[in-house]
Amino acid sequence: MKNMRTYYFLPIIIVAVILNGCVSLEINPVSGNKRAFGYSWEEEEKIGAQADGEIIAQYGLYENEELSEYVSQIGQDLLEESHLRREDTPQKFRDTEFTFRVLNSEVVNAFALPGGYVYVTRGLLGHLNNEAQLAVVLGHEIGHVAARHASQRAVEQQIGQVAIIGGAVLGQSLGYDPGNILQLSSQTAQLLFLKYGRDDERESDALGVEYSAMEGYVAAEGADFFTSLKRISEQHGGGIPTLLSSHPDPGEREKNIPKMAQEWAEKGYEQTIIDKDEYLGMIENIIYGKNPREGFVRNGLFYHPDLKFQFMVPDGFEVINQPSAVILVNDDQNAISQFTIDTENDSPQSSVRAFLGQDGITPIKQVNYSNNGMSGYQGVAKAFTQDSSELRIQITALAYQGNIYRFLNYTLAEQYPEYEERFSKLPQSFAQLTDSNILNIKPVRLELITTSRSAPFSSFLPNELPMEIQPIDVAILNQVELDQEIEKGTKLKMPVQ
Repeated sequence: MKNMRTYYFLPIIIVAVILNGCVSLEINPVSGNKRAFGYSWEEEEKIGAQADGEIIAQYGLYENEELSEYVSQIGQDLLEESHLRREDTPQKFRDTEFTFRVLNSEVVNAFALPGGYVYVTRGLLGHLNNEAQLAVVLGHEIGHVAARHASQRAVEQQIGQVAIIGGAVLGQSLGYDPGNILQLSSQTAQLLFLKYGRDDERESDALGVEYSAMEGYVAAEGADFFTSLKRISEQHGGGIPTLLSSHPDPGEREKNIPKMAQEWAEKGYEQTIIDKDEYLGMIENIIYGKNPREGFVRNGLFYHPDLKFQFMVPDGFEVINQPSAVILVNDDQNAISQFTIDTENDSPQSSVRAFLGQDGITPIKQVNYSNNGMSGYQGVAKAFTQDSSELRIQITALAYQGNIYRFLNYTLAEQYPEYEERFSKLPQSFAQLTDSNILNIKPVRLELITTSRSAPFSSFLPNELPMEIQPIDVAILNQVELDQEIEKGTKLKMPVQ
């Protein structure tokens, strides 16, 4: 949680969203042929611009202007080699501006939105080893936009239902964390969780290699990053917890990327740029993993050092900490608590009443509430899901240090007695954070070291790693094995706190 804010939608209604824009017969900039697309190019630009603001609000931008400009410049250079900037490409494509952003997320991820919006996370940047690898990733995402893959999928398939959070309440198997899209419009959520076909991904891999090779990068370097993805997948029990999970098997890409790079070399494109030292210098001191300053869980409590509060995490609940909200979900995903700052109302009473006044909400009771010297207001209400299941809602707002904090708790009505006590303890446990050790906690950052001897990688690890980081995590971060011999003078990334 960083910059929380409250949105006044009913978060317990499943929203059916279907990519059903009017079919347009238009040019594919990559193939040069006409085909059916779900959106016109102009519509794609508008969709991307709208979604961009929501993505920034949801995930936050990483606050390092020099690094952001560095990533953007590489992206712009690759764009000039792409099909969107070639002489025989229609003018409307050549005129489209691209935006490259670094998101403040620890997840290893990259994605693109229609109309020229490309995102990489700080988590991904930390796992790359040189500029050539970054070029292949950015080229891949430019390829998705150039080939208009999202708009192609809009014609070829219906995504079905994307649940804002109702699916979790109903116990459906959503296949993603419900907290990830709480503050996104249905259209943006749909685009964000769009799974491209493997042919799309292979085409974007090929385009990423092509654009990188044409720009002079050693495109084969991209294979090492996909080896890292494979290892991350193995660490997570076979599943990469990112949008990259929909991509082809990383092992397949390890083999294909060097082959494609060689084909471009044979066409006369000299590939000499790796730029490891410059790249590592740019990511030195980057935050690694979750930033505890923005909230973390320890010993059953959620702490937020920057906002100086804490509250209890009920037994059996998982915490999903997003920049705009903290979501607590039980193991069965049928009891939810959403914790936010309400920026629209100036008192606990007006905050609760604004929520209870929405269509589809039937108030049951409202009472004044106080806790740990804080004034508050609490309400209980009912609502109905799309399939007429009754939900019971408990909402509590508290005034603390100039903000209105709000717990929105809900579950199926027949389960409410089982969870009522745990729901009630959440606002009861909300208190000022006074522990100086927690208040002064620092994020883990990547420090560069230069080896003074040749030795196995594991010998360069500190005796203790911070924040439950494991030695294998650091090895993957550096794209080496724990027992791999490291030459003297090699630069390595080490997490320090």
